[in-house]
Amino acid sequence: MAVTCCGRSRAGFWLLISGAFGHEESFIALPANFSSIALKQFTPEWLAYNSHPLAIRNEKIMVPTGDADSVSDRFDIRDRDRTMMAVVTTGNGGYDKLVYRQVPVPTLQRGEVLLQVLAAGVNNTEINTRLGWYSSSVTTATENAAAIEEGEDIVRPDGGWSEATPFPFIQGTDCCGRVVAVADGVGEGIIGTRVLVRACMRTEGFDSLENIWMASDFDGAFAQFVKVPATEVYAVNCDWSDAELGTIPCAYGTAENMVHRADVREGDHVLVTGASGGVGSAAVQLVKRRGATVSAISGKTKAKQVRSIGAGHVLHRGDNIVAGFGEKSVDVVIDNVAGPAFGDVLKVLKRGGKYVSSGAIGGPIVALDMRTFYLKDLTLIGCTAWDEPVFPNLISYIERGELRPLLAKTFPLKDIAFAQREFLEKKHFGKFVLIPPPVRD
Repeated sequence: MAVTCCGRSRAGFWLLISGAFGHEESFIALPANFSSIALKQFTPEWLAYNSHPLAIRNEKIMVPTGDADSVSDRFDIRDRDRTMMAVVTTGNGGYDKLVYRQVPVPTLQRGEVLLQVLAAGVNNTEINTRLGWYSSSVTTATENAAAIEEGEDIVRPDGGWSEATPFPFIQGTDCCGRVVAVADGVGEGIIGTRVLVRACMRTEGFDSLENIWMASDFDGAFAQFVKVPATEVYAVNCDWSDAELGTIPCAYGTAENMVHRADVREGDHVLVTGASGGVGSAAVQLVKRRGATVSAISGKTKAKQVRSIGAGHVLHRGDNIVAGFGEKSVDVVIDNVAGPAFGDVLKVLKRGGKYVSSGAIGGPIVALDMRTFYLKDLTLIGCTAWDEPVFPNLISYIERGELRPLLAKTFPLKDIAFAQREFLEKKHFGKFVLIPPPVRD
């Protein structure tokens, strides 16, 4: 057996264990302050006796600091009074990394609230994170990466948004929930309130673009309960169902942030690519409500639905973009597709136009003709950190009836793999939402 340090994350160190468990290799994650002396205790017998079964083949085990004789993953339910069902994502790879299991109910810290999750939307980002798609080693579209990754165990230490993903953890960026408990520093009057969670959190204030995301940097909503800072929950008063509200946070927050950053105004002509997806369909509505003219690109079978939410001219995916819209015809492009069509969407921008993006489902590597960029005085805007007005604006739009929920289908939480498979087929319009099982008293 050999032990090799093969990487470091914010949580600690990755160790590659070769020749243990009867497999060629396995991985263990150690806290950053784990004693190096304890590595001497990593004998095959010690590993076989102490390690959780999920350690085998590219899974992570959390080792208590300085104590190599007591190994357990952080979701161990022994000696825990309260448990819940959750989907634990155990590492980079295929659908086998989605484990529906019993885990402890989160323990609150000061300033936090505990939510019973009522509905949790499905997004590209959860699939991308599981695949390690954010790694610079991945150059293909999400659906292609998913096909390659199924059945593969490939650890990508740089596969998270900004740092290593803290596997094993609970994903789920969208959350409609009800406050069921509060910690010190939070008023009890909020208990019982139905809320949405602002998934993008600006931990250093809005003067800094530093941010963390629920379900990317810490546990999310693919569970019966989730804990979040009280400052990140927003009560919403409307007649929408829980599942309809579960479509909102990630897709609409991301879309509103792009619309806000691009300063879309009445009279602008805006092109939205991928307009039948979660973010794209949200962008169409959000651009339209500002009084701008919306053109869109979508699959041929969904063009009618895209028109129904506010798009005027809809081009079918794969058609010639420049011929379809004309050069220098639009003020703003909202593009979460990228891929081979990137150069053409820049050509349809007017001089001084703005290109804004927060994703690249069609492929992250694009060809940029710098002459198009600088000769046309274009502005390219990247959007990850949500600006301060974005989420409060969304809540007000919902409460004033200015948005329409686009719920495509619901699935039980335990069927997440089926939901993600169908999601990647891209035959739906709107959002898929997962519903956790009822909570037993």
